[in-house]
Order: sequence, then C-alpha cells, then structure tokens
Amino acid sequence: MKLNELKDNEGSTKNRKRVGRGIGSGSGKTGGRGVKGQKARSGVSINGFEGGQMPIYRRLPKRGFNNIFSSDFVTVSLGRIQTAIDAKKLDPKATIDAAALKAAGVIRRPRDGVRILSDGELTAKVTIEAAGASKAAVEKIEKAGSTIKLPEAPAAE
Repeated sequence: MKLNELKDNEGSTKNRKRVGRGIGSGSGKTGGRGVKGQKARSGVSINGFEGGQMPIYRRLPKRGFNNIFSSDFVTVSLGRIQTAIDAKKLDPKATIDAAALKAAGVIRRPRDGVRILSDGELTAKVTIEAAGASKAAVEKIEKAGSTIKLPEAPAAE
C-alpha cells in the first residue's frame, strides 16, 4: 500500500446536496422546503405555537417555586466510604471531610457540603466531618466505634 493509494471506505462519505440549482437537479426552485409560508423562510421559531389557540403552557396553572436558599448537599453512603478506605484511597487515621473525599475521587465537587447516608456498612474506625447525616448513618458510625462531627444546630428561640 502506498500513500497515493489511500482512500475512504466505500459509502463512508456522502456528497452534500446542492439545493436551489435549477429544476433539472430535482431540488431546485423551493430547495426541498415545500411551498411558501413561514416555514419556507429562514429563521423560523414556532415551537409551542398552537395556531392562535391558547398554548398548553399558558392553559395549565403554575405550581410550586424554587427555593433559592435551599442547601444542595452531596450524598455519600457509608458503603462508599468503606470501599474507598479498602482501596487505600482514604486514610482511616485522618479526618474524613469534603476535601479528603474529593481528593479520593469519592465526590466530584463539595457543593454546599457532604451529607452521609446509611447505605452499606462501615467497619473501619474513622473520624468523619460532614455537613449532615441521617439518624441511621449516625447510629451505624457510632456502632462501628467511629465518631462524626456535625455542625451545631442553632438554638430555637
């Protein structure tokens, strides 16, 4: 095989369709766009338009809202932490916090903090520092002889 003999496989490339180049080409005149009207022109944007009838997005009532003050926690299960410890990605002697979990590749980004969930089992004795944890997760952590540090909840007035 020589460099001047190189070519694409048969059928791997397709020729571009030249539209609007005369009636004999088969796609002349209207260029495959049918006849006249808004859709035959360029710059058409009529998604959601229902021919003057009240569109569905305006017929249906609005519901709910987005709370801009809500916290977006990253959830991590106890089983996932144990797997990372077994794989020697997390050091059980050091404090396990958001930065350690990110460095170990357990989470991608810490967002508003890490919340620990009780899926799986924890066997190693570790110190975990998190923004939140489920009651079941706290029980499992303390049962394994580990400790968990959670931020203090503000006192109710």
